[in-house]
Formats: sequence, C-alpha cells, structure tokens
Amino acid sequence: MLLWSFVTLALALVAFYGISRLVSSRAAAHLTFFEDLSWEVEQARQTYELGGVPELARYMEHVQKTAVGRRYLTDSQGIDLVTGEDRSAALALARLPDGAPGKHTQRAPFLVTTTNDGLYCWIVELIQPGPAISDYIPYYLLVLAAVGSLGWLLAMNFASPVRMLARTVDRFGEGDLAARANFTRRDEIGDLARAFDRMAQRTGTLLTAERRLLQDVSHEIRTPLARLTFAAELLRTADDRDAAVALVKKEIQRLGDLVGTLVEVTRAEGDPEAVLLEEMRLDCLLTEVVHGCQMEADRVGCSIALRAEVPLVIVADRELLRRAYENVLRNAVRYAPPGSAVEAKLEVSAETAAVTVRDYGPGVPAEDLPRIFTPFFRVDRSRDSSTGGIGLGLAIAARAVELHKGRIRAENAGPGLRISIELDIAAAGQTRLG
Repeated sequence: MLLWSFVTLALALVAFYGISRLVSSRAAAHLTFFEDLSWEVEQARQTYELGGVPELARYMEHVQKTAVGRRYLTDSQGIDLVTGEDRSAALALARLPDGAPGKHTQRAPFLVTTTNDGLYCWIVELIQPGPAISDYIPYYLLVLAAVGSLGWLLAMNFASPVRMLARTVDRFGEGDLAARANFTRRDEIGDLARAFDRMAQRTGTLLTAERRLLQDVSHEIRTPLARLTFAAELLRTADDRDAAVALVKKEIQRLGDLVGTLVEVTRAEGDPEAVLLEEMRLDCLLTEVVHGCQMEADRVGCSIALRAEVPLVIVADRELLRRAYENVLRNAVRYAPPGSAVEAKLEVSAETAAVTVRDYGPGVPAEDLPRIFTPFFRVDRSRDSSTGGIGLGLAIAARAVELHKGRIRAENAGPGLRISIELDIAAAGQTRLG
C-alpha cells in the first residue's frame, strides 16, 4: 500500500508539473514578436528622422495595435523620443552584459535591440499574462481521473481478495470443511490466506477425526455394554458370584482398552502437530518392542526372531513409532501358529530404513489387503474381539507411519502375512552409526 501511494503521488506531481509547463508555454505563445526586431527599430528611426515626433507617435500607435507588448524608441541614453520619459532603467535591465549594439536578448520584463550605429534603442515591454484557472481545469480533471483509476485499481487489488477470503471463511463456517483460499500472493493478504488454510486444514482434520471417533465409539461400544448388562444380571442371579464378578471386570477392562485405543487413534489422526520429535536408536526401540511382546508370544506358543544388527539413529516421535511397531508385531503374534516364529527384521539402505514383520499364519484374503489399515476393519466379519483385536492396531500403526512421512504395506507371504514399514532416511534426519 505504501509503495502504491508513493507511485500515485509521484505520478500526480509529474502530471501537475507538466500541466503547469504546458499551460504556461501556451500562454507565453500569445506574445508574438517580429522575428527581426531590427526591422522595427529601423522603421521607427526613419519615421522619426523624416517626420519628427508627431509621425513617430502615430507610428508607435499603429505598432501597439498590431503587436503584443508596448514599444518605446529611445536615444542611446534611454530617453523616450515620444514622451521624453527616462527609460534608462529598463534599458539597463534589458541590455546585454557586453553592451554590444545591434543585438537583443530577453530578460524579463523587457526585450531590447539597438540600431547599427547605436544612436537609437528599441525597447519592448513584455506583458506576461498569467493563465486563467479555466485553462487548468481540463488537465486537472484528467489528472484526477488518472489518480482515481489508480486508486480504484489499488482498492480492488486489496478489496477483491479480502472479499474472496471472507466468502471462503463463510463457507467454512457453514460446514464446508474443504473450503480453502489457495492464494498465491506474496503480501500480507496472501500470508493471512495461507494462515487460514493451515487453520482450516487442522480444524477440518480435528473435526473429521472427532466425527469418526463418535461414529466408531457408538458402533464398537455396544458389544461391551451388552456384555456388561448380561454380567450384571448374572451377578444378581448366578450361584458363582466370583465368576460373575470376574466376567464384569474382564468386560470393564475390554471397555477401558477400547476407549484408550480410540483416544490414541484420534491423537495420531487428528493432531499432527502433537508429534514430539527426538533422537532415538531405531534398533534399540525394536529390541524393546520385541521384549515387550515376548510374554504374549510365549502365551500362544510361538517365538519372535529379531534381526536388527545395524545401529541407526533417527529423529522421530518415540512413542508413536513404538506403538506402530508394537501393534504390527502383536498382530503377527496373534495369528501365528503354535510352534512357529514371528520374524522381525531391520534393513537399512542409502535412502530408507525398513522394518519387516512376518508371521506364518493364515494370511489375509487378497481383496481385504487394502482395507486392513482401516479403523475397526477385521477380516472376521463377525466383528467379535474374541477372534482378534478391535480392529484398531494396524490403523494406529498406519497413522503413526503417515505422520513420519513413511509408508506401510501388507502382502501375503505364502504362508502368513508380511507387513513392511519404510521411513525415508533423508526426510527423517536419520544417521547410521558405526
């Protein structure tokens, strides 16, 4: 705005200066003189020498009617030959510095030339009529129109995007969560629009995650509540009250796990800025996760084989990555046949750090592979958590990997399922040790 104001002011000043010069030059153009004043002075001299003062007076009157500016014929001392007045002051003001005869110059307010013998001087009193205000009006109106046009362009340059941004805000406020300004301007309005887009993106993500959470909770919480209701009836009527109490505690535990997992999914999905980055050893994290899942593997009668010999330091959210690897590993343990081994392997290349987990279980139907990272999806259509988890473990893993700009893939290994998590080394700021 400041730059536009200075440009407009500069253009207006240049225009006003040009108009003043133009109008003044046009006014001065009305002062027409004979191209050769020496001709005038010679005519006046001849008239004076032949007819005396009366003839000179009549000649001077005739000249005044046909020319602009009064004329005077004086002797070399500046005495007016018609009136006898002393005009030496005008002569001195108009004379050339060197006083050379036969030459003339223009020095306001007189113009003078002399005869060749220097006996007579011809003085022209210049009349400089100031231009009338009406002469300026058309030009001033033109300048005002130009300045008004520039001001209108400036106003539209700022008002139009502000109106567009206001309409976008209204759309977003009315529930259109996809409304974005998408400005490419590099000024303050563009910065404001981009700030709104970032705010709208985060707000839309949070609202979408909240809606999904409410839908998922309303769907998934029905089964535990039904079981709790049944257990409460058993607690009143069953002979073995201890068994009924144990059932109630078990369902309460399942309900607590469900709510905790839902909250974790919402955090990972809805608040990307909550990621806490820190330096950590990826190989050590995998060893920690394997040790944490070993007890569960022992309970189902399988083992976990880890290959992570390459020490690697990464910058990431430790808790999110731990949860991702843990959920993938527990999913593999849950479906691993007794006596088999779940294989976990860390492979580091020049660009990626890949963690692969494979089990030797039944695998997943090919048509269901793209959906296993969807919240609450289970291959078992009965949606009974007794035959597996609640369908959130792999969804949490996928969200965590996405927040780290990584990739997660699943494929049937024949037999079993292989899930790979890849993180870009350059993007994650990772460093191989040793």
